[in-house]
Amino acid sequence: MRCKSSTRRNFQLTYGCFYAGTSFHLPIHSNSTKLIPMKKLTVTLGLTLAVLIGNVGVSANVEFQKGLTAYESGDYAIALREWTPVAEQGDADGQSLLGWMHVTGEGVAKDYKIAGKSWKRAAEQGYASAQYNLGLVYEKGQGVPQDYKTAVMWYTLAAKQGNAGAQTNLGLMYEKGQGIPQDYKTAVKWYKLAAEQGYARAQTNLGFMYEKGQGISQDYKTVVKWYKLAAEQGYARAQYNLGVMYANGQGVIQDNVRAHMWLNIASSSGDKNASKNRDIIANELTPANLFTAQKLARECVRKKYKGC
Repeated sequence: MRCKSSTRRNFQLTYGCFYAGTSFHLPIHSNSTKLIPMKKLTVTLGLTLAVLIGNVGVSANVEFQKGLTAYESGDYAIALREWTPVAEQGDADGQSLLGWMHVTGEGVAKDYKIAGKSWKRAAEQGYASAQYNLGLVYEKGQGVPQDYKTAVMWYTLAAKQGNAGAQTNLGLMYEKGQGIPQDYKTAVKWYKLAAEQGYARAQTNLGFMYEKGQGISQDYKTVVKWYKLAAEQGYARAQYNLGVMYANGQGVIQDNVRAHMWLNIASSSGDKNASKNRDIIANELTPANLFTAQKLARECVRKKYKGC
């Protein structure tokens, strides 16, 4: 896809380059007068056991609790043995976690098809995490034929229950027009609901929508607000984008020291674009200002990104 470019101040930003995630749950060489593209998250991937267990209620099923204890101690074989009959009896908790094990390959061979079937049984009972996971496998076409409309259906059901991951992914489907007519306003609606729950990926996406003025009035100060909230959670892509905002003086007073600080922090996550942009900014700084920027970055990390 060809990216659209626009020049602001002495830096060039490139828009429209979207990067899709490829696992479960969120550039070009440049000289000193150019800045490498701002990023935006696309699919948020949140299949974490913490999310799944966090949605597991207090089950009266003794076998389920035995399986959970075994899983947490790393005894996946016993967990599988205990959860399988529980899932077969219709327990949504067991079905959801059994699906997780088939995705991670813990105690069993990886099998997205079996995982999808297990999640579907839980999803049909209204289990939000399973609905979200099922939407993701349909979106990615893992274990099932890729089907954006079906992905949207499951995301919507989970999103309406307040699942932030589903709200974020559903927002993206509306933004890109996948499985549903493109609708920026509705995309913003779902991003905002997830962002207000403190979901860093949604905060980053929402900031980008404000930056581009898609589905909502362009507002650089609000862009900075959402990027900063995500950056303070340690989210590297938001830290990267925040550095770009400081470099270009959008929503904030132009400040290459702060720009370098945030790009330096983002680069510590291994982001090559952030590293290149940091070095571009470094060429614009005096030795004293560069020392200050590096010091601020170290202090910011020590403060866990708060109040930087």
